[in-house]
Amino acid sequence: MFHRTIRALRHLLLGVPAGIGALVTVVAGTTGCLVLAITHLGVPAFLATTATVRRLASLERRRAALVLPVPVPDPYGPIEAGTAAGRARQLAAHPATWRDAAWLACLFPLALVCAVIAVVVLALDLAAFTSPAWAWALPSARRSDPGFATLTTPARQALTALAALILLPPVTWLVRALSTGQARLAAALLAPGRTQRLTERTDRLALTRSRVIDAQAAELRRIERDLHDGAQARIVALGMTLALADRRLKALGPAADTARADLAAARAEVNTALDELRHLVRGIHPPILTDRGLDGALTALFADHPLPVTADIQLPRRLAPALDAAAYFLIAEALTNTAKHAQATSATVKVRTHPDGTVTVTVTDDGHGGADPDGTGISGLRRRIEALDGTLTLTSPPGGPTTVHAEFPCAL
Repeated sequence: MFHRTIRALRHLLLGVPAGIGALVTVVAGTTGCLVLAITHLGVPAFLATTATVRRLASLERRRAALVLPVPVPDPYGPIEAGTAAGRARQLAAHPATWRDAAWLACLFPLALVCAVIAVVVLALDLAAFTSPAWAWALPSARRSDPGFATLTTPARQALTALAALILLPPVTWLVRALSTGQARLAAALLAPGRTQRLTERTDRLALTRSRVIDAQAAELRRIERDLHDGAQARIVALGMTLALADRRLKALGPAADTARADLAAARAEVNTALDELRHLVRGIHPPILTDRGLDGALTALFADHPLPVTADIQLPRRLAPALDAAAYFLIAEALTNTAKHAQATSATVKVRTHPDGTVTVTVTDDGHGGADPDGTGISGLRRRIEALDGTLTLTSPPGGPTTVHAEFPCAL
C-alpha cells in the first residue's frame, strides 16, 4: 500500500508540469494554426502542432501506466498519405487527434486540483502524526490559534497523533483514488475509441481469415502435388510392371492363360484406382488451375462436359488462389448438377471482374428448374463463398431456367 501511494503521489505531482507544457502547446498551437490558416504555412503549422500533441499524449499514456494495471494502447495507425496536405487531412479526420488535444487542454486545471488536494491532506495528516516531535517549537503566541488548539498539552498532542494514525489509511486511499481517477479519465480519452477498436479488430480478423484461407489453399495444393508425384506415379509404375509381366507370360503359351487372366484383372483394378485417384486429385485442387489459372482450368472443364457450354470469361488478371479455387468448384458443381438433374441441353457461364473490386460468377442452364436452394450441394458452395466474404444466390423457378450467381471481393 505504501508503494502504491508513493506511485500515485508521483503520478499526481508529475501532472502539474505536464499540464503546464500541454496547455502552452495547445494554446500556442491552436493560435498559430488559426493565424496561419490563410497562408501556405497553415498545413506545416498544423502538422507540427499535431506531432507535438501526439508526443505529449504518448507521455501522458506512459504517466497513466504508473497507476493503471494495464498500459494505455496507442490509437494511432500508419499515415498512408504521401503529401503534406494529405497527411494533414488524415490527421484531422482521426478522432484521436482531437481527443488528445481535449485531454491536454484540461490537464493542467485537473492535475493542479488533484495534486493540491493530495498534497494538503497528506501533509496535514503527516504533520498531525508527527506533532509530538515538533509542537514544542511553536511560539507561545501561536498555540492559542484555533488550528493549534489540539497541540497545547502533551496529552492532546498524543491524541492528535493517534487520530492522524487512524486517518492515515483513508488519506492514502484518497490520494490513490485521485490518481486512479485521473489516469482512468486519461485512458478514456487517449485510448482507441470503441469504433476504432472494432475497426482494428475487424481488420485483424479479416487478415487472419485471409491467412487461414491461403494456408488451406496451399495445403490442398501440397496434397494434390504429393498425390500426383507420389501415389499416382507409383500406381502408373505398377501398371507398367503388370503389363510387362503379362507380356512375358504370353510367351509361355496356353499354360500361362490363368495367370494372365489374373494379371489382366489386376491391371483393370490398377487402372480403376488410377482413375479414382486422378478424380480425387482434381477434386482437391486441379493441377491445371495452378498452372494456367481459372481461365485455362475452365476451358478444360468445358471441353470434358457432356453439354455444350457457352463461356463468357473476362479476367484481366489472375485471381488469388483461394478465389480461383472457389470460382472453379462453384462452376464445376453447378455444371455437374445441370448434367445430372436439370435435363438441360446447354449451359452458360459468365465470369466478370468489376471496377469496384468484386468478382461475379453466373452459371445458367435451360433445364426444368425447381432446384432446392437449401440442398446439400448448394449449402456447401454457399459456405465456401461466404468464407470469402461473398454471397451466393440460386434462382430456379419451376420450368427453368436455373441460375447460380456468386459475388465476392477479389482483394483477399
